[in-house]
This record gives sequence, structure tokens and C-alpha cells, in this order.
Amino acid sequence: MTSLAVAGHLGEGHSELLLGYMEIFREAILNPAPPRDFALQTVEQVIKPQNPSKLLQDENQLLENILRSLLQELVSSAAQSGERVMQYGQSVAEGGACVGQIPRLLDIVLYLSERENIEGGMIFQLLEDLTEMSTMKDCEDIFGYIECRQDILGKPELFARGKLVMLRTCNQLLRRLSKANEVVLCGRIIMFLAHFFPLSERSAVNIKGVFNTSNETKYEKEAPEIGTIDFNFYKTFWNLQENFSNPASLTPVATKWQKFNSSLLVVLNTFKAQPLNEEECNTINVEDEASNFNIKYLTSSNLMGLELKDPSFRRHFLVQCLILFDYLKAPGKNEKDLSTDTIKEEIKSSEEQVKRLLELTPPGGKEFFQGIEHILEREKNWVWWKRDGCPPFEKQPIERKFPQDGIKKRRIRWRLGNKELSQLWKWADQNPNALTDAQRVCTPSIMDYWKPLADDMDESAGIEAEYHHKNNRVYCWKGLRFSARQDLEGFSRYNEHGIEGVVPLELLPADVQSKYQVKPTDRSKRAKKDETKGSAQQLEDSQIATPAGENDADCGRMDLDTPTASGKVSPTGKAIVDGSDKQQNPEPDGALEAGQIEADAEPGLIDGEADADADLDIVS
Repeated sequence: MTSLAVAGHLGEGHSELLLGYMEIFREAILNPAPPRDFALQTVEQVIKPQNPSKLLQDENQLLENILRSLLQELVSSAAQSGERVMQYGQSVAEGGACVGQIPRLLDIVLYLSERENIEGGMIFQLLEDLTEMSTMKDCEDIFGYIECRQDILGKPELFARGKLVMLRTCNQLLRRLSKANEVVLCGRIIMFLAHFFPLSERSAVNIKGVFNTSNETKYEKEAPEIGTIDFNFYKTFWNLQENFSNPASLTPVATKWQKFNSSLLVVLNTFKAQPLNEEECNTINVEDEASNFNIKYLTSSNLMGLELKDPSFRRHFLVQCLILFDYLKAPGKNEKDLSTDTIKEEIKSSEEQVKRLLELTPPGGKEFFQGIEHILEREKNWVWWKRDGCPPFEKQPIERKFPQDGIKKRRIRWRLGNKELSQLWKWADQNPNALTDAQRVCTPSIMDYWKPLADDMDESAGIEAEYHHKNNRVYCWKGLRFSARQDLEGFSRYNEHGIEGVVPLELLPADVQSKYQVKPTDRSKRAKKDETKGSAQQLEDSQIATPAGENDADCGRMDLDTPTASGKVSPTGKAIVDGSDKQQNPEPDGALEAGQIEADAEPGLIDGEADADADLDIVS
């Protein structure tokens, strides 16, 4: 926007006033003092804002028009004088540095934008105008200024106001730059964008996967009069570049894929028929980095024979093939396009041939192929990320919380790493006999240990079943161990009543005690069972003490003379218990001895798997 345009925006009667505003800023630019000393006062002198600390929207718009008009006049003056834009009207500033008028103007606006006195996006708008009005040589100086001020421009509160303008400015510069002659500046711009924009920025992701079809490879269509190369092979080779630049064109129509595959096989067979050796590679000197750096290879038919002998040329072509195959095999995208198994098999076969040729291409073919394979494998992660919609994966930094008074609390350092170990060591130092103290290990009594379970069994307590201690396996297991050592009578009730029967009766209410008290008949059975155990043990001892020959000779006599639990034997040789006429069936073949039966019966008493009466019958 020119001065006349600004004057028209303000009204025809305000043109002289506009020139006066611009003259005030010209004087401020020539002031060698730092911007903090005069920048805000200059704005107040020109705009006369209602709130000096922060301008309103209309005031910001007026100030922006004045600054853009002044910037245009400065650029025009620099062009007329033949000086570089960023060096026009250099003056000695603070510190003895020579600063041009335009950088000085930008510094003033940047200072006010940083302090939020004016609109934060104003500095970015001025930079965009400056690049549009400057030549490419001047744009390099302008971008150097941006790089020098990137710490301030990149602050989140400032960059959020003008990031889209800065992105548009950088993209316009990239379009104007030559990718062949100004590669360094292109790289600087791309690095700048990568530094300030996150990886998940959708403007740089190419969500739709659009290919650069404008990158055309021009080659000869007519055969030359004199040529040493097969022109059909020449056309077949360079025609493949059309498919490499747009792989999506192969999938919709099957005939295109068939044509591409047949042409590719011709090239691969030619590579295979003309292998390279180490001597040719050393002659070409592929180790020289300058010989490997090419924007695009020349497509003259006269150079085809030399290019086929260049290992770098072959590698470029073979890597293009692998990238194309990876696109066709991309997960979840081309399943419907590659509907036939024939196309999938052809892709797999051609890929194997390309990999073998890469490994056979000297020097270091295997190492080069492994590096390319690793890169393509990592590329699949990016493919999946884009397919999922590019979700952000940046983690926000953890904010460290400090005390409100601003004083950092000193972290306590313990001698042995933590408070508990340090306290234990301190006790041991004060009392060497602490570890051998009798009170250190105290086993609870049966009454104290089973008290919680006894409270659970009291219905008047109203404790729900899911909160009973009998549901705790560790608690029950420890209680059984205590009862086995201190209360055998309570321990014996486990078979019949479970874990609740082990609780001492003194802890239970009167109505609950009756349920778990031992009946007199049970006590008599248990006494008879103990007597039977003793008799069976005596029988086993007598059998062990008697020699084997006597046992065989007196077998019948021992069966008749063996005492039973009551000391009586029936005429038929069967045992009679308590003098009654109830008889037992003879033991089956292979029955265990009495001592062995008791050994198996004892765990049953603990586990609750054998009844007292059942044990008595078996032993008898």
C-alpha cells in the first residue's frame, strides 16, 4: 500500500498529516539509542492512543498502514540508489555496528510486538511485504535477519500471531528460488520451518499423498542419425520416469502395469547382462561425493552407454524401483487396486531382482542395500502415521513446581538411601543388641490372632460376608500354623467345620459355641481311632522283626492270632470290632499295610479330605 493509498484510506485532507507521521518514524529510525528508550514514545506521539500500553484494533490498523507505506518508500529509495535493501542508509548504532534503516525499522516494530504494545502479527506482515518487494539477492539478506531474530520471533505468544504469514512468506521464497543454483538458501529456509513448526503440522505433511507430476524428464523422441546405443532401449529406460514420478497411475488400469512391468524387466535384464566390476568403479571414482551429487541426470542418447557403466546411476534407478514397490505394497491403501494375485506375484518377483542387482553393484553393494532397506523400513512408520491422520506425538514439558516464596527446598539426603534404612542403622548403632532382643520377634497368641475372625462370626456385629477374614488366604494359612503348634484340639475341628471351627470356643458367643463343640460320641470315636493306630503300629513292628522264612511258614497262624482293636477274632478269621457281629469284607489284592494307611490318613485329617469314622473303618 503506497502513501497515496494510505492517504486515500485516511481521507484526502489527511495526506499532509500522513507525511508528518512518516517523518516522525524516519527520525526515530536514525536514533542510535536502543528501541526501549524511544519506541513507545514515538507510537504515542503519532497515534495518541487511548491506552498507551496496548493499542486498539483501529489504532493498530492505522499504525500498520503507516509502517507499510514507510517500508515501501525505503525499499524504493534503496533501489534508486543501487544499494542493497538491508544496507541502505547505514548508520552507526549502539556498540559500533552499522545498521541500515530498514533493519532499524524492523527492530523497533519487533520490540513493540514482543511487549504486546502493538499487534503481534505486524512484524510478520512487514517481513512478507519486504520479501515481495526485494530481489533474490536481497531476500537472502532479509532471511539472514530473520535467522538472527529467530529467538524472539519464535516465542510462542508472538509466533502464534503470525505463523501462517511466516509460512506463506517462506513458501513464496522457496518457489522463487532455483533448486539447482540456490540449494543452500533453500535448505536454510526448510530448516527454519522445521525448527518452528512441529512434525505434526498438517501444512507440511501432504496428507493426500499428491505427487510432483510437474517434474518431467525430457528425452529424445527421434532416433539420431549416428548412435551407438539401442534407441528402443533408450526410450524404454527414460519412459519409466513417467511412472516413477506418479506411481498412482499404475494401479487403476491393469494394462499400464503390464506395460511398466515389461519395460522394467528389459532394463533389469540389461543390467544383469552387463555386470560391473571393481576396476570400472574405481575408474569412475564413485567415492567422490561431488560425482554422486546430481539434480538430474542428462538424457542424451550419446551418454547412455557411459551412464550404464556408472554404478551411481544404476543405484539411483534401482532405489527408485524399491520406492515404487513400497508404495504399491503400502498397507491398507491399494488392496482393492491390486486385486489380482498375478500383479502381487510380479511385484514380488521384480523386487527380488532389484535387490539382487543392488547387492551385486560395486563397491560395497551389500552394505549399500542394507542401508537402503533400513531407511525404507523406517519409512513404513511414517506411512502408518499419515494413514492414522497424523496424530500429534509431542509431549508437553513437565512443569517444575517451586515454593511460592521462591526459595527452593533443600532435598534431604539419607545416609543409606531412604529414611527407613537410615533409621534402622541408627537404632543398631545406639543398641548393638537390638537384633537379638527377645521382644523383637513376638508371635501372637491364639486368642489374639483369631479374635478378628471370631468377631466376623458374631451375627450381631453385622459384618458382611465379603469382608470376613476367612476370605484372606494368608490369614487362614498363618492361623492354621499357629493352631497346629498351640491348639491341637481346635486344629482337629478343621476337618469337620473348616477354618471357622479352628477359632477357640472362648472367643465365640454362646449361640455359636454350640455349633462347634465336640460331642461325646465324637470323642469316643477319636479315642478308639487312636487305640487302633497303636495296634496297627505294633502289628507293623512285629512283621518287620519276624524273619521272612517264619512269616511264610506261620502265615495261617499269624492271621488267626493277630489281635484286633477289641482283641477278638471270628471263627472265619475276620476281625470283629467292639464284640459286634458286624463283619468287614476282606481287603482287596495289593492292599497297603497298616502303617502305610495311617501315613496317608494323617494328611487327610489336616486337609479335611478324610472323615474320622472312615479312617477307623479302613484301619480296622
